[in-house]
Amino acid sequence: MTAKTITEQTGARTDEAATLIGGARERIDALDDRIIGLIQERMAVSAVIQEARISSGGRRVNLTREMEVLGHYRDALGKPGTALAMMMLELCRGRI
Repeated sequence: MTAKTITEQTGARTDEAATLIGGARERIDALDDRIIGLIQERMAVSAVIQEARISSGGRRVNLTREMEVLGHYRDALGKPGTALAMMMLELCRGRI
């Protein structure tokens, strides 16, 4: 099996474009790693909040707060932001 050239890997038609795409993909990979780390940190903070709320006699989930989060993401990112926030909230619920 032969190694693919950067042009073949990126689908670009020129070496210049392939190099640009390769560098941009490396940056995206680094950003994705940071985003994953931030979501994991958010999950940990959410667990602290849920534990405090439950131990004080409250519910695990605060729907009013979740609606605020959904609105914040929708305002910042449009309709797809709402879906992203829903996935994030799902990741953060019930981890305790």
